[in-house]
This record gives sequence, C-alpha cells and structure tokens, in this order.
Amino acid sequence: MAGGTLGVLIPPSILAILYAVVAQQSVGELYLGAVLPGLLLSGLYILYVVVRTTLNPKLGPPVPVEERLSTVQKIALVRGLIAPIGLVVLVLGLLFAGVATPVEAAGLGSFGAMGVAALHKRLTLKGLIEASGATLKATAMVLWIIFGASIFVGLYILQGGQAFITETILSTGLGAYGILFLMKVLLVILGMFLDWVGILLLAVPIFVPIVKSLTFTGLFGLPGPTPDSVILWFGVLYLVNMQMSFLSPPFGYALFYIRGVAPAHISMATIFKSSLIFLFIQTLALAMVVVVPGIATWLPDLVYGR
Repeated sequence: MAGGTLGVLIPPSILAILYAVVAQQSVGELYLGAVLPGLLLSGLYILYVVVRTTLNPKLGPPVPVEERLSTVQKIALVRGLIAPIGLVVLVLGLLFAGVATPVEAAGLGSFGAMGVAALHKRLTLKGLIEASGATLKATAMVLWIIFGASIFVGLYILQGGQAFITETILSTGLGAYGILFLMKVLLVILGMFLDWVGILLLAVPIFVPIVKSLTFTGLFGLPGPTPDSVILWFGVLYLVNMQMSFLSPPFGYALFYIRGVAPAHISMATIFKSSLIFLFIQTLALAMVVVVPGIATWLPDLVYGR
C-alpha cells in the first residue's frame, strides 16, 4: 500500500506532469528532482520492514520451498523484462534530455508498449480496444475533474479568495520556513478530504507565488535552496505531500485500494492503523528534503549543468 504511493513521486508521474503545467515548471527537472527523494522513501520503507522482521521474524515468513524459483528460472524471468525496461528508459530519457514533450513521449511510449506486447505475442485487437477504452475513460475522468476544479478555482480567485489567502499567510508574521510548514500542514489536511487534482488546481496557484517571494536561508547550519531552484525544491516537496494524501485517513485512495484486495478478515480500522507508521516515515522523508534541499536539487543541477 505504501509502496504503491511511490508512483506519485517516482517518474513517470502523472501528478508531476500536471504540477509542472500549473506551476510552469520543467517536467524533466521535476522528474529528476523526484528520483532521490523517491529512492530515499523506498530505502526507509525497506529499512523499517527489515528492522521489524529482524525483531519479530514471524512478521516476514520465508517463501515456502515448493514456491521458490531456481537461478535459471529467475534469469529467464529477467530476460522478459528487458523490453519493458528499455521502453521506460527510452521514454524517460527523451523527457530528461528535452528531446520530446510529455505528450510526444507518451505517444512514443504507447507505440512502444504495443511493440513490446507484439514481441511477447500478446497484442490482440480485443486487448487494444479494451486498453483504448480504459484510457479514454481515465482521460475523460481527469479532464472533467480539471474542468470542474478550474471553474471552482476561477470563481474562488474572482471573488478574491486567492488574494485573501495570500495576504493571510504572509501576514502571520512567520518566517520563510514557518510559512512553508503551514503550507505543508494545509496540504496534508486537504489531502485527507479532496482529490489530488482538485488540490493541485486549488493550492498550487496560491502557494507558488508566495514561495517565490520568500528567501530560504537554510536550517541547522545547512544551506538552503538557491533562488533558481526554490520552485523545483517546492515542487518535489509538494509531490511528497501528495503521496502522503494517498495514505491519510479517512479518504486516502490507497487505503481503499488495499481494502479491495485484502482478505475479508482484515478490517478497515486495521488498514487505517497500519498506514500511520508509513505516514510517519513519509513525514520524516519530507522533513529531510526540507532540511537538505540538495536531495531534490542535486541531480537536476548535475544533469542540466547549473
């Protein structure tokens, strides 16, 4: 359940693309900035599981001997992953290099996916029609959410809501990091009740101009983000925040996804309680990226030579 939320952060992330469009941020930079925080979160999840199962081996029983694969069988399975992995590397490489826009990369990815399916002899007309129908439904759903949210946000701005919130936040007397902390708390609260697209269109147009006007000098003697990388840094923080929303009771999406596949004897209350430790880990990772901005900015700076 917690690992599934990494899809919001680790490329290719649809949320990152939509955030980049709204915040007028480079998709390639945002993808690169999200890689290390995503790996950091993955490592923290693994560390937690290893520690828990070391202390209590019953929590992580070994795979039954009859279900284990030989080395030859494992190699055979890896061979089948070469084409899909190559496709992902190609699509992300084109995005990172700035050769293709997200739409062009998506088109190449779709064409490549058909090629991979044909290579594995799984490309059928029925499957193509079903995939096209599912894509159409998902796209229509997102577009209608964006349409409705855009109307709401437009009315909200027209009535002075954006100016009111901006003035309220800036007039709190808090420093740059205090205002950032307030934004993070607001995003967590919104994530408990609203769809991530609605949060994106509601919060990002308000928060980004505020963040641009602030100066982050660093915490605990560590350097803060440079003026050129502040928006990139905030974008990665936003993605981590939205990842938390998928695990936040009472309406976190991942909580209900896992309920749909979990055995009947596992109650919703148990799933809610099980998510809390991973919410804490995500909060810890968020704090680490706040304190050490280089986690989000180092890789983009290295690739783009800043």
